[in-house]
Amino acid sequence: MSELHYKFPKGFWWGSAASATQTEGAANIDGKGENIWDYWYELQPERFFDGVGPKNTSQFYYKYKEDIKLMKEIGHNSFRMSISWSRLLPNGSGEINEKAVQFYNNVIDEFIKNGVEPFVGLFHFDMPMELQKIGGWENRKVVYAYEAYAKVCFELFGDRVQKWFTHNEPIVPVEGGYLYDFHYPNEVDFKKAVQVGYHTILASAKAIKAYKEQKQKGKIGIVLNLTPSYPRSQNPADVKASVLADAFFNRSFLDPSVKGEFPKELVEILQEEGYMPTIEDGDLTIIKNNTVDILGVNYYQPRRVKAKEHLPNPESPFMPDRYFDNYIMPGRKMNPHRGWEIYEKGIYDILVNLKENYGNIECFISENGMGVEGEEKFRDVNGIIQDDYRIEFIQDHLKWVHQAIQEGSNVKGYHLWTFMDNWSWTNAYKNRYGFVSVNLNQDGERTIKKSGHWFKTVAESNGF
Repeated sequence: MSELHYKFPKGFWWGSAASATQTEGAANIDGKGENIWDYWYELQPERFFDGVGPKNTSQFYYKYKEDIKLMKEIGHNSFRMSISWSRLLPNGSGEINEKAVQFYNNVIDEFIKNGVEPFVGLFHFDMPMELQKIGGWENRKVVYAYEAYAKVCFELFGDRVQKWFTHNEPIVPVEGGYLYDFHYPNEVDFKKAVQVGYHTILASAKAIKAYKEQKQKGKIGIVLNLTPSYPRSQNPADVKASVLADAFFNRSFLDPSVKGEFPKELVEILQEEGYMPTIEDGDLTIIKNNTVDILGVNYYQPRRVKAKEHLPNPESPFMPDRYFDNYIMPGRKMNPHRGWEIYEKGIYDILVNLKENYGNIECFISENGMGVEGEEKFRDVNGIIQDDYRIEFIQDHLKWVHQAIQEGSNVKGYHLWTFMDNWSWTNAYKNRYGFVSVNLNQDGERTIKKSGHWFKTVAESNGF
């Protein structure tokens, strides 16, 4: 075997990530309650690519044994999944669905049997519809419902699950549901957005507190999509714009999760503009005292900003970009399918920031990946998708992760988004991200792509 240029620490977590709604299918089977995606799809199917909804998705509900075997086969020692809140508690609170308990027990046991450690998320964009009807995260009652749901999960599965995550990318439901109209409930209301974000953090802290009280022997954290904010130039106005963009989109969840407090730049803006959330006595103490043990970092693209060039229309809804403009850097490298910039060094910059400013918290790359449209055209005569572009993408990011490790970063693993092509919210199956292809015309037939075979060699030799 050729010599390894990039060797990773012993016990490094090699794997991938997915979520319940995006992979399970069986959306109205075996007592599962409706979540906002099931509901929204019934309401507006035309907003989903090719009209494909969450009902069947990638059939993990039925094919989990085959899928976990494939994970093992391509070198996974870990995998991040999520529990569907509305499958386990069809109304979001109250009665437990025993068929869901059985399903998740089977899945967790199957992972362990195959030597793949399950990392389990509690909330991945999938609010139970019964709770959305009372306002979802806007309503403090939902914080208590979530805390109760988390306790149920710890009690049922915590004897085997050692890595828990309260939320996945909590900024996304805030942006999608309350600012930019790409998630249900499609509201454009900054005040609600702030309250939703605040309740999400409070819910996370309450779940962490509940977990610690159970005295189980695992760790609990949160998964954040961190998009480093790069200023156009070192001009003070550009730099200030990048600091404020960072406070809105990264530090809004990173600071309370890791340090137990909100960024002062953000709090000042909310106070000045009259958008402070409703905070009850004792909340800030709970947030302060219940920070995460471990941080998942999702990294896809950077955010490039410059100073605001035109004053916003005073009539238009209040938005974070009142404080900055997005900047398109000339010559940037692009993934044309997703319309996202590819900037590998961003992953290193995040890890350095965590090391220098966040106590070098234990972390791992919980998502990184490349969505490509029309991948079938890369299928060769043997039926294997030749996705060299994905191998190159992963390699180029891993080189920077390796560099951060050399400099003392406490990063413990790398999970690709995603294991197999899955349903991606309103994009449905438009862009494919998997190590394994899913043929929707052949009952979801699985085929390992070239990247999956390559990843096996990386995981087995712990480097490349």
